[in-house]
Amino acid sequence: MLKTIKHQASILLATALLLSLTAAPTFASDHQTFWFAKGDPAVPQGQLWVNPFGECWQSAHGPGHMPPCPAEEPAHEPVPEQFTVRLNFEFDRYQIENVVNRDELANLDRYIQNVLASEANEFLTVVGHTDSVGSQAYNYTLGMNRARAVRDYLISQGVPANRIAPPASRGKLDLLPDYAPDSVYQRRVVIHAQ
Repeated sequence: MLKTIKHQASILLATALLLSLTAAPTFASDHQTFWFAKGDPAVPQGQLWVNPFGECWQSAHGPGHMPPCPAEEPAHEPVPEQFTVRLNFEFDRYQIENVVNRDELANLDRYIQNVLASEANEFLTVVGHTDSVGSQAYNYTLGMNRARAVRDYLISQGVPANRIAPPASRGKLDLLPDYAPDSVYQRRVVIHAQ
């Protein structure tokens, strides 16, 4: 029995030794594996403080001990073929200054940033739509004025004018079936990208 206990103890000891060796960190001689800060004599000047995964870290001693981490570029979404913006203008108004839902203007700003970042140089068409209240002639003009306001805003934010067609209007002709004809959701400007 004593022999069996000694044998089991030696197996446990060997297993523990093997586990401790495999769990020990291994270090390559290549100094790319280690963390470095500017001023380390073993590293060329200008080396960023990075780990083996390329993650950039800041020094506990302040930014003077290393170059700054590179700024990450904001992620840009692809430009959709159709983007609907529901800018609610004051009644019978069509200037961007008259938009009452500023959060929707922020959505348009994000869309513009994606257009500007896109390498596809999409050509945009801006079409105004209205609800069913009023005559078609009145709504056609109102839709045109609102489409023009959005087109002018696109240009003012840096989208080249030669990448945007003249404004267009459908007035109240293309009402959305999911909403009542006089719903505020019918009032929209649709930007088509190709």
